[in-house]
Amino acid sequence: MSEPVILEVCVDSVESAMAAERGGAHRVELCSALAEGGVSPSAGLIAVVRQRIRIGLHVMIRPRASDFCYSDEDFAVMQRDLVMAKQLRADGVVFGILRTDGKIDIERTKHLVELARPLKVTFHRAFDMTGNLLQALRDARATGAERILTSGGKQTAAEGAAMLKQLVEAANGAIGIMAASGIGEHNVAELLEHTGVREVHASLRSTVTSPMRYRNEQISMGTTKGCEYQRLVADEEKVRELLSSASKVNR
Repeated sequence: MSEPVILEVCVDSVESAMAAERGGAHRVELCSALAEGGVSPSAGLIAVVRQRIRIGLHVMIRPRASDFCYSDEDFAVMQRDLVMAKQLRADGVVFGILRTDGKIDIERTKHLVELARPLKVTFHRAFDMTGNLLQALRDARATGAERILTSGGKQTAAEGAAMLKQLVEAANGAIGIMAASGIGEHNVAELLEHTGVREVHASLRSTVTSPMRYRNEQISMGTTKGCEYQRLVADEEKVRELLSSASKVNR
């Protein structure tokens, strides 16, 4: 009998979290600012998502965009945000800290892992920014994290498939390997078969047009012009389709 595939959907809104659940996702990773790679969501967003969904809720703990080498002040923010996520009944947290040399900061990451208990911890794609992924695997294990979110050090999981397979084999079940980036209904089966991963992370979003009838096209509030009048929301049908494709893989 094949081991079931676990799907985590990355979301940045209550609407997306609810759509992920309706589509059959097993949990969500809740962030804000997905265009920046995701940062810590607000207390209000965590609280309302927790009220609206029954599936697993893992919260991103990332104090800012850009790199993963954090100052003492950044680290203090991460600790506060982590405690808040626990208080708001998250099931898990997602974070990663690197040193200036590109290696995992074992000491500070381990401190956060211990602070998070009994919540589950995922070491996020800061992992992919390290210089040696097999060494980073050993370091992530040393922190006590339950799983690693990774694209195999490449832009997409499909491009990093060979390394994902190596990581799964090297981990040997001691720490989970969750594949991420560019995964959808069209390629999930091939990825699962080739790599041996049994956890998948995807956004599975579609564009939703703003209901605004009046639009001031002369001003943009973000770096992408016109972004005020459309947004990306998790698509429950895409979630359903990915799970359907994944269920056909025999392992």
